Amino acid sequence: MQLLKEFVSDPVIFFSFTGLAVVIGICIFYVIYFIAKVNGED
Repeated sequence: MQLLKEFVSDPVIFFSFTGLAVVIGICIFYVIYFIAKVNGED
């Protein structure tokens, strides 16, 4: 519970992990997109 409170109260940790989650989400999207295009699924 203390870790969650620290995560929400500290903007540096919050924006770091939020940015990291966005980047990982974009990477996952492009991996799926690339695999679908390689397989010929339009």
